[in-house]
Amino acid sequence: MAKKVTGFIKLQIAGGKANPSPPIGPALGQKGVNIMEFCKAFNAKTQQQNGVVLPTIITVYSDRSFTFVTKTPPATYLLKDKLKLERGAQKPGSEVMAKKVPKKTVEEIVEAKKVDLTAGTKEAGMRTIEGSIRSMGLKLDY
Repeated sequence: MAKKVTGFIKLQIAGGKANPSPPIGPALGQKGVNIMEFCKAFNAKTQQQNGVVLPTIITVYSDRSFTFVTKTPPATYLLKDKLKLERGAQKPGSEVMAKKVPKKTVEEIVEAKKVDLTAGTKEAGMRTIEGSIRSMGLKLDY
């Protein structure tokens, strides 16, 4: 018989850098999960993505065991990484960053995130990423 799921935990954790400090420790502790066991398993799985922010969904079962799935990094993380930015605009909508995002960069991000995007087509995926670009206070270059 299958194990009974008691809950899900959604966190954004830097690859290879999970430790029992907040927010990981308290979130797992509330569900009764062995925190160090999770940290060791996560760090081993994400060692090659060291430092990259990864959205992670942890499934907790009734016997306090767990499984986890990592997703692709958020679009904003990928944009900041590709454009070498520290952060986006402080007041998006009224403040605009000097950087312009070329179409090629948007296509690369869509390609990297295609497994996690809910868009049915490449064009729809590009519109999704363009929304993230606007919310960061950046401008499109096409």
